[in-house]
Amino acid sequence: MQRPFIAVPLGDPAGIGPEIVLKAVADPDILATARVVVVGDKKVLEKAKTYPGSPQLEIHVINEPEDGDYSEGKLNLIDLDNVDMDNFTLGKVNGMCGKAAYQFIEKAIQLANDKKVAAVSTTPVNKESFQAGGVNFIGHTEIFAALTGTHDPLTLFEVHGMRVFFLSRHVSLRQACDLVTKERLIDYVQRCTEALKKLGVQEGKMAIAGLNPHSGEHGLFGDEEVNHVFPAIEELQKQGYNVVGPIGADSVFAQCLQGRYNSVLSLYHDQGHIATKTLDFERTISITAGMPILRTSVDHGTAFDIAGKGIASAVSMIEAIRLGVKYAPAFNA
Repeated sequence: MQRPFIAVPLGDPAGIGPEIVLKAVADPDILATARVVVVGDKKVLEKAKTYPGSPQLEIHVINEPEDGDYSEGKLNLIDLDNVDMDNFTLGKVNGMCGKAAYQFIEKAIQLANDKKVAAVSTTPVNKESFQAGGVNFIGHTEIFAALTGTHDPLTLFEVHGMRVFFLSRHVSLRQACDLVTKERLIDYVQRCTEALKKLGVQEGKMAIAGLNPHSGEHGLFGDEEVNHVFPAIEELQKQGYNVVGPIGADSVFAQCLQGRYNSVLSLYHDQGHIATKTLDFERTISITAGMPILRTSVDHGTAFDIAGKGIASAVSMIEAIRLGVKYAPAFNA
């Protein structure tokens, strides 16, 4: 099978993105399974090559993915040449870097929208740099939604085969509880099921995590399960969806890891984040589902404090590309 093209935008130039991209492209497993198309700035990558321990890859500037030389020792770059190195400082919030990072993402999405790459695997960006650079998006998910015409994309985490969806993302815990409604649960299970099918996951059942301790013990402490979760599951089962729950959050993730479920719907942000990242922080990969293109991502930040020191781990970047390769055939079939 031919190695798929995977677009990798460089991320915030002042963070660890350039360093982990170099390390990921040089990884033998990635070389053997993917043709990585980096979207970034050549000057930034040349600087990153000077960091301690950075692979000394030859940077090959290309215009289209098909132009690349995807052999050992090469990094194929679509060079946007949008960073002024005279105004560049490692590890600092910088509007120029925020704007450049957005433009890297924009180009990578364009490649995916045009079917020139099979997936986009993203590196970390900095929200403050975005704001300083006049980028009117909070982060990656909102950019991908806008540039692919997607309403309310789904967030899916995968780690060691365990998949976790999220009913809500960046809202307060109080708001997250208010979002646990029968209607929202039905909508999410329906869309999560379709997203799994798009990734080639056809078998198995989805579990819905409980919101309250022990799923509320039939209303003894919290009535969200009684009033919303149970009725939603009953309706979904009538519609033919293979979904169960609510399962107490203190056990549902362990059960999923053991293979009892194909996925878990976490009812708020931290519930699922803690479960996945405690299991393996570096290998917890975010997949933005429910879009016309496939996006995987590292789930860590720009790490300004260690940028340029040569100590940033590329494990998460490698895993993000690996998952792009894993799901690309089914997604693009």
